[in-house]
Amino acid sequence: MRTVTTLSVVVLASAGIGHAVLTGLDEDIARVDPFRDMKNRPEAGHGTNILLVGTDGRERIGREERERYRLGGAPCHCTDTIMIVHISEDRDRASVVSLPRDSYAETPPHTDRVSGEQHRGHPLKLNAAYAEGGPRLTVRTVEKMTRVKIDHYLEVDFASFMKTVDVVGGVEICTDRRMKDSRTGLDLPAGRHTLRGGQALQYVRARYVDGASDLSRMKRQQHFMAALVDRTTSSGILLNPMKFRDVTRAVLGSVRADKGFGTDELLDLGRAMRDFSPSSSEFTTVPIAEMGHAVKGVGSTLKWDTEKSERIFEALRRDQPLAVRHAPDAARRVPVDPRRIRVQVENGTRTAGLGRRVDAALAATGFDTTRAPANAADRDVRRTVVVHDPRWDRSARSLAAALPGSELRAVEGQGATLKVIAGADFEKVRKVRAQDPGQDEFGVVRGDEVGCS
Repeated sequence: MRTVTTLSVVVLASAGIGHAVLTGLDEDIARVDPFRDMKNRPEAGHGTNILLVGTDGRERIGREERERYRLGGAPCHCTDTIMIVHISEDRDRASVVSLPRDSYAETPPHTDRVSGEQHRGHPLKLNAAYAEGGPRLTVRTVEKMTRVKIDHYLEVDFASFMKTVDVVGGVEICTDRRMKDSRTGLDLPAGRHTLRGGQALQYVRARYVDGASDLSRMKRQQHFMAALVDRTTSSGILLNPMKFRDVTRAVLGSVRADKGFGTDELLDLGRAMRDFSPSSSEFTTVPIAEMGHAVKGVGSTLKWDTEKSERIFEALRRDQPLAVRHAPDAARRVPVDPRRIRVQVENGTRTAGLGRRVDAALAATGFDTTRAPANAADRDVRRTVVVHDPRWDRSARSLAAALPGSELRAVEGQGATLKVIAGADFEKVRKVRAQDPGQDEFGVVRGDEVGCS
């Protein structure tokens, strides 16, 4: 009884302290009014919809850091990232939908914020709405395209992003191959990395790591957001009013938000997210029907798949999850059936019997192992490796999903049989199963499916 009483006092005191330490932070937020005089808006649904916009703002970063992280040049005063973040009404789910910056869009009639000239609705790339009409035109254009009513607007720039990552102590990400981008200076070897502010900015900005450009970058941004949720919810930040204040101040020091997004809303979100875990969040990108959709006077755009995107936005309006929920211990879904993947296991350590143990665990999960594990040439392997022919990359990713933290290594001529070199880091084989037909129609992933675990 004394313990319960003590905990009750602590909780009540923390709630009071939480409000006290956040009181006055409203003054740190630069305010915008993106909803002024807006008419004919979509009907309000259940839950809360936040339009999260990432802008440039490199002029707020010191010269030394700008040079180190390749932030030279003049700021573009444009939106680099556009996302709808939906917080469910019961506060147990966050759904994040990325809207590609090069999406084909049509603006409603509006006034140019620079010239004051009246414009009729016209086509443009979605990120150009900000340059032409600021937050208000951006919100109006997004609502016109999605028919999702935006409740709050939050604009984050480079400086705010870097400060936030630093104040939470960095964010861990993992990559199965080297990531190098000459434009941003990103250069990460395969493996796990704890990224601080500047390096994290390089990671989410990189567009030239592979041929997928902006779509690939959006997936990395989603991965990073999932890792950030994991870091924030697992480190006790949301349970510690002083830490929560520090994070909030770091964010609010260089953001812009609507007038209704203040201390009470932040506390509400903080309380709601205390029970969040990575599995509480889900991420997707608007389905694209046509890449390189040419528009006269606009250029090459991305044209949405009307039918599929409407189903996503309908789910947001109805406060429904974007993907079917699975039990916490359910097998992870992979693109290739494990029964179709031939695997040779090698023991890359001096631990006797490790090869047999890994082979048996993979076979029990459904993989077609040779049942004849061998010793690797190198017996001092620290990290488990999945060796694969580049032509069997989907099979390799499916196998790597069963080996948490493993490294993918492409080797020309490896053939159809994949090789697992078990390293000192091996702990277990995760259960996996083939993706159900149509299950991943929108490419939705949960936060616990994009982390490093």
